[in-house]
Amino acid sequence: MLTVIIVSIIIVFVVLFLAVSTTSKAYQYKHTVDDLEENPHLNHLENEENSDGK
Repeated sequence: MLTVIIVSIIIVFVVLFLAVSTTSKAYQYKHTVDDLEENPHLNHLENEENSDGK
């Protein structure tokens, strides 16, 4: 019975460590945003609006 409790506690600590490690790496990731001028979808929508004649 004591062995099961010890193994369970070790598993809990390993999972906790992995969760904290993954979350820490996620917050360190640097996200980038494309400029509006380089967005092909925006240019496509502007061309559709201009060709409608409205």
